[in-house]
Amino acid sequence: MLPLEGGLINATWQVGQPGRAVLQRLHSIFQPNVHDGIEVVTRHLLARGMNTPVLIPTDTGELCRVDETGDCWRAMTWLPGHTLHFITDHAIAHQAGSLVGRWHKATSDLVHEFAFQRVGAHDTDAHMTKLRVALETHSSHRLWDPTARLAETLLQTWAGWSGRLDGPTRIAHGDLKVSNLRFDAAGEGVGILDLDTLANLPIDRELGDAWRSWCNPGGEDLSKAQFNLQLFEASAQGYLAHCSLSAEDRQSLPAAIERICLELASRFAADALLESYFGWDPRVAPSRGEHCLLRAQGQMSLALSVREQQAAMERILR
Repeated sequence: MLPLEGGLINATWQVGQPGRAVLQRLHSIFQPNVHDGIEVVTRHLLARGMNTPVLIPTDTGELCRVDETGDCWRAMTWLPGHTLHFITDHAIAHQAGSLVGRWHKATSDLVHEFAFQRVGAHDTDAHMTKLRVALETHSSHRLWDPTARLAETLLQTWAGWSGRLDGPTRIAHGDLKVSNLRFDAAGEGVGILDLDTLANLPIDRELGDAWRSWCNPGGEDLSKAQFNLQLFEASAQGYLAHCSLSAEDRQSLPAAIERICLELASRFAADALLESYFGWDPRVAPSRGEHCLLRAQGQMSLALSVREQQAAMERILR
């Protein structure tokens, strides 16, 4: 078995060379019942002709195994291809949109209530409140001054945000960052990984999170980020070629991208003071706090870039 890097949450190993399966030890934020939804959605995707990893049951037919220490383990089939951590090519952006459009089309007729739910995952107001509390309770933290300056801009920007907070829900992946998409050698979309975040979500939250990742060609570990309108247009065309959206949903999308950027900025800013970011990379920053602040600054600058280009995005989506 080969340990796989790149995932921020679950410990992952490749089984076989070339890969035949993936073995994972789940992070404690996920419960064993997360696999019930994964089984339903992946079997539905297979029936609709979509490539997807599927769970490999244990010898006793269970979808996962909890060991004597309480750790939850699972195995899934291997999805061929490679992953990317940012997009700079318009053709790849188009393929990303096309892949997700086909995934959404394939699941559009599926109705399922998920036993495992990430309560408050996109409760933006709650994340802003958590940031305010962190500022109040960690005033002696070495990063308080730069975090407070960032938070002032962030909270003012959120107060002036106008968009749709809620909307009709549908089966959603829940974490469509570019590294969860799989591409073949020709650059065509193969399938989507990391299914622990499956949920019923409004389409604007789903695609807002996708586009803030796909259209940031510099990646997430830079303090200054620019939203790339050309990547947005290419991916939107790819998506809409396979999955139609109502006029109301289309109208909601540009503001949703800004919302997700602000939400992530608030989460990272709070984590800078709480030193709680489990995806800290010492190659990027000397501590969890510095890494979180760097990411918060990047998402804040990305949000402002999105806001500047909102009218152009609305024209593209008409």
